Amino acid sequence: MSSINIEQMMPVKLAQALANPLFPALDSQLRAGRHIGSDELDNHAFLMDYQEFLETFYARYNVELIRAPEGFFYLRPRSTTLIPRSVLSELDMMTGKILCYLYLSPERLANEGIFTQQELYDELVNFADENKLLRLVNQRSTGSDLDRQKLHEKMRASLNRLRRLGIVWFMGHDSSKFRISEAVFRFGADVRSGDDPREAQLRMIRDGEAMSLENGMAVNDEPDDNESDTENNPSQPAEDEQE
Repeated sequence: MSSINIEQMMPVKLAQALANPLFPALDSQLRAGRHIGSDELDNHAFLMDYQEFLETFYARYNVELIRAPEGFFYLRPRSTTLIPRSVLSELDMMTGKILCYLYLSPERLANEGIFTQQELYDELVNFADENKLLRLVNQRSTGSDLDRQKLHEKMRASLNRLRRLGIVWFMGHDSSKFRISEAVFRFGADVRSGDDPREAQLRMIRDGEAMSLENGMAVNDEPDDNESDTENNPSQPAEDEQE
């Protein structure tokens, strides 16, 4: 075995990538469904440098390392993937579609890219079928204030889940405010080439087309302790996020 040239088994560039100190944590994030955008300078530059070789590496697990047109990276599982995955809930998907709509809106520039959870909730109930949303929380919903409060809590949980996937960044320790990353286009891939992407995104939301995502999205479905605390008490600090 020792006489076999290592280069015949593994390209030097791939060996360098796997030996890089950035790789273990980055690999774990990608396998958990996280999207790596240009805001994460070191990780993004690493993926740009080694993309060709890491594509081959991940193909052995029956997943694809994808670089989206907007520049962010993520793993797309095939049906035979060896990496565990789960699918986002309907409310997670709808929240993602609304976030994509907000990303395309003029308000993003006016607000320096910062939105609040209340603004997200207002857009959610404004553009989506509120009765359907409430039934996601309670099948026998009567539209009571309690049902709406539960919907708000569920939306916060969805937002926190999308944060873990790299779709949004909370503003420091204030989980009520967030920025939206370019990775949100995972929820708007079918409006990229439209004449008016914002109108196309709005039409998809109103027509109920916000419930599908190409080949599903891999996500680590185990909520961390911090997520549970954030859902129950949104004033509590979130995990380390960008300012």
